Amino acid sequence: MSATLPAWRPRLPAFLKGAVPTGERLFRVRDVLQGTALPTVCEEALCPNRTDCWARGTLAFQILGSICTRRCSFCAETTGRPGAVDPTEPEKLVEAVRQLTLKHVVITSPARDDLDDQGATQFASCVRVLRANLPGISIETLTPDFQGREDLLNIVFDEKPDIFNHNIETVRRLTPLVRARATYDRSLDVLRQATVAGLRTKSGFMVGLGESWDEVETALHDLMDVGVRALTVGQYLPPTPAHFAVSRFYSLEEFGRLRALAQPLFKRVQVGPLVRSSYHADSGEKVDVL
Repeated sequence: MSATLPAWRPRLPAFLKGAVPTGERLFRVRDVLQGTALPTVCEEALCPNRTDCWARGTLAFQILGSICTRRCSFCAETTGRPGAVDPTEPEKLVEAVRQLTLKHVVITSPARDDLDDQGATQFASCVRVLRANLPGISIETLTPDFQGREDLLNIVFDEKPDIFNHNIETVRRLTPLVRARATYDRSLDVLRQATVAGLRTKSGFMVGLGESWDEVETALHDLMDVGVRALTVGQYLPPTPAHFAVSRFYSLEEFGRLRALAQPLFKRVQVGPLVRSSYHADSGEKVDVL
């Protein structure tokens, strides 16, 4: 008798199942993270690619702790009251990057609406300290929306990260159902401000939440219109039964169609079932490809 899957977890298509990578690089990343006590979004958000990326020696560092002040219905991050900001975090980040000999660094964080600056100063400090100590690396910031505040965004913009990444996550209609305390237009405005500041901008969203093809096409053009140059799109997978239910799984043919729609609009396009916002971000480490 075949096992019955929980109602919230439909049977995955074969292309969403992959072998778990192993190897020296994978275990080295784990050792370094344990030594520096730095969390990663790979673990906090239960990313399906975390062992794959770690085996490549790449990862997305999460600053400002592992507790988020928002409860988005798609996200596995823990929601609650965050702790104090660690002033030594930028130095820990430098040490981890140095030990892992990374060439491209992704820095992200949970939303920190509890802080007066919502974490913008810590982002800026991390970029500044990395540049001072490891001038050969490129840096990508994957930020919350900072409630769209121009003064806070400029704190990050002034440090000139090589790539500024902020995700819209889903189409306009589904945003109120999927994202907490965030709006579709605010995220577009954050990306517009980054473009105006002269930064290379990147964004992404998930499919399989119940969006239509017309809504997907609109989202692509909305991102292009605010100056986004790099795009990531992947299949939504609910982390637990308490999270937003997956509507359906896109076929490989549908991902091909989506990729064909996106390629004329952006300089760099990563579209596929397991694509996430920082998946294989190192492949874009030469930022002039964006």
